[in-house]
Amino acid sequence: MRFTAALLAFTFASASAAEPAGLKLMLITGGCCHDYKTQKDILKQGLEERINVRVDQIYVDDGSTRPPLPIHGNPDYAAGYDLVIHDQCAADISDPAIVRGVLKPHLEGLPAVALHCAMHSYRSGDFQRKVETLGGDGSLWFEFLGLQSSGHGPQQPIDISFTDKRHPATRGLKDWTTIQEELYNNVRLFDSARPLATGTQGNANAVVIWTNLYGPKKTRVFCTTLGHNNETVKDARYLDLVAKGVLWATGKLSEDGRPLPGYGRRKK
Repeated sequence: MRFTAALLAFTFASASAAEPAGLKLMLITGGCCHDYKTQKDILKQGLEERINVRVDQIYVDDGSTRPPLPIHGNPDYAAGYDLVIHDQCAADISDPAIVRGVLKPHLEGLPAVALHCAMHSYRSGDFQRKVETLGGDGSLWFEFLGLQSSGHGPQQPIDISFTDKRHPATRGLKDWTTIQEELYNNVRLFDSARPLATGTQGNANAVVIWTNLYGPKKTRVFCTTLGHNNETVKDARYLDLVAKGVLWATGKLSEDGRPLPGYGRRKK
């Protein structure tokens, strides 16, 4: 598969000779149904090659729906970080106290990126019923994400169409068709969310990439439901998307989709 050097240069080239220290990211992986042992390293390497970041990993080799992540019960887990990437699959961790602890740094203003099964994690209420009232235990995680999803379809290719090409995080990105992937349904898109791309799989259609402004501080959250299989995660188009999401969420992406000086590809 070929990708133009011009696109990557436009998107990620650093514009400053004197680079800042870069962003410090926490990547959280572990839990059911995915090859997190491999994907955590693909994401770390892919992001550190594209933008000026250092990625620290929080990972547990546990394939259950209740992964014993050390962040649980530690609401100060993200102290000192510029952004947290939630890529865990913790579908049956439903204790509202734990969920509120995971959300605490973001409620206080820490930006986030949420990938794939993070959308189906921390389901503290009746996740299959559309959230109607905000602020209760059943809406905690969905309000953070900006979108409620309750399930997905079969593993088949998804046609990705960028519906908002003026957003900084989508500028320079092109529509594509994934390999075998899961299309997550949309139960509710919250008013705080801004859809950026839709996915079509057979007769099903859903928002697959969006941003959200969470809580009273309007914390920036970038989300995509894509990323089940390793081949998707290591696809340059996917890694470009996540990298731009990181920069947008942390305020390091200009309106034309370029990294701010010093936050693009690090000089060797």
